[in-house]
Amino acid sequence: MGLYYFHLIHMTLDIIAIVQKTFEDIKMQDGDGFEFWNARDLMKALGYKKWERFSLVIGKAKINCTGGGGNIEDHFRDTKEFFQEPGKTNKEWRPGENYLLTRYACYLIALNGDARLPEIALAKNYFASQTRKQELQELRAEENKRLDARKKLKENETKIEATVYQRGINLPTEFATFKNKWIEALYNLSTKSLKQKRRIPENRALADFDTEVELRAKDFIYAITDHNIKEKNIQWKGHLERELVDNSKATRNTLLDRGIIPERLKPQEDLKQIEKRKDAENKLLWSE
Repeated sequence: MGLYYFHLIHMTLDIIAIVQKTFEDIKMQDGDGFEFWNARDLMKALGYKKWERFSLVIGKAKINCTGGGGNIEDHFRDTKEFFQEPGKTNKEWRPGENYLLTRYACYLIALNGDARLPEIALAKNYFASQTRKQELQELRAEENKRLDARKKLKENETKIEATVYQRGINLPTEFATFKNKWIEALYNLSTKSLKQKRRIPENRALADFDTEVELRAKDFIYAITDHNIKEKNIQWKGHLERELVDNSKATRNTLLDRGIIPERLKPQEDLKQIEKRKDAENKLLWSE
C-alpha cells in the first residue's frame, strides 16, 4: 500500500509540473514585460475542444470580473484572428473571436471551468498561487518604495536641520516648532491633531505611517526650502519659518489641484514593523 501511494504522489507531482510548464510555455509578454495569455491557447491547455463551449466559460468569468469590481477591458482584451475551419476539405481562413487574457482573467476562467476536466483543477491551483505571488511581489515593491522615500526624507531632515542651525534656529524646541508649523501648513492640522486623527502614538513620527505620496511631498518641501535658504541667504527664525511654511502651502495647493487632500489620506502600515518583518525574512533566508 505504501509503495502504491508513493507512486501516486510522484505521478501527481509529475502532472502538476507538466501543467505548470504548459501554462508557462503559452504565456506571452509585451515590450514592457506585461504577461498575458491567448484565449485559444488557454482553451487547449484547459482541456476544451470547441471554442463555442469555452467562450461560455469566458462569459461567466467576465461576469465574475465585473462583480468583483474589475474592468473587463483591462483583463479580457478583444482580438481577432484568422482560423481554418476544421473538418472541411477546402479549409478557408475565416476571422474568429479571441481574447488576450491577464493572469487574473485566466484564474476566473479556471474557476468557472468544467470541474470534471483534470486540467481545470490544476489550473485553479496554478493561477491562484501565481496571482497571490504577484500580489505579494507588488506589495513588497510598494513597501520598498515607502522605505526608500522615508530614508531620503530623514537625510533631508538632517540636512535642513544643519542649515537652519547656522542661521538662527539653535534649540531642539525651536526646531520642533519649525517642523510643526510646516506640517500644519501642509495638512491644515497641527501635528498633535493629525496624530489623533490617524491614531498614531504621540511619541512616534508621523512619517513612519505616511503614504509614499506624502513622503515624496515632504522631501520636496525640505529640498526646495534648503535650496532657497542658501540661495537667498535667509537668516533668523521668523524668516526661516516663513520660507518653509510658504513652500508647504504651495505643495499642498499642488496636491489639492491633483485631487489629493493630505489630511484625508489613510495611515499606512508602520514602517518600523515593515523593517522588522524584512529583517526577520532575511535572517530566515540566510539560515536555510
